Amino acid sequence: MAEINKRVGLNIRKYRKKKDWSQEQLAFEANLHRAYIGQIERGEKNIGLINLERIAKALNVTLKNLIG
Repeated sequence: MAEINKRVGLNIRKYRKKKDWSQEQLAFEANLHRAYIGQIERGEKNIGLINLERIAKALNVTLKNLIG
């Protein structure tokens, strides 16, 4: 998978763990499927901008935080 997918996935995992949330909790807060969150965090899926924005809002971080 592309390096950016891995980087974004690791950033999402980092901010999720800072909130002490499970993947299931993040999925609920972002209105996404738990399995999808796992695939994103492992860098297995290309994430669309709309879903990336949902995750950023759920984690209360900027898109830049997740991409950087």
